[in-house]
Amino acid sequence: VQLQASGGGLVQAGDSLRLSCAASGSIFSRSVMAWHRQGPGKEREPVGMISGGGITNYADSVKGRFAISRDNANNTVYLQMNSLKVEDTAVYYCGLMLRGQSYWGRGTLVTVSS
Repeated sequence: VQLQASGGGLVQAGDSLRLSCAASGSIFSRSVMAWHRQGPGKEREPVGMISGGGITNYADSVKGRFAISRDNANNTVYLQMNSLKVEDTAVYYCGLMLRGQSYWGRGTLVTVSS
């Protein structure tokens, strides 16, 4: 399984940004997809996740601002980030989880300036 996150960049506080993550392999539609992030000097933390059937769950810090969606036909998961805050600055990683196995791709950097 290979995962490639993209869409990061430099934005201002209050802006929106959408990250994408393309996954290889035939197990995508049956997998839970997750987004994690690691800010400068911080521990890596979960952002949210989406089940194969589209059920989502989010960290309290992003609830109401971020939304995860998926396109099973194209093996892609998205992270829509609205009302970005300086504290959202981090490297964002996407992961695929199935049957107790987890796979993580290289992250994409999101920098939010004030």
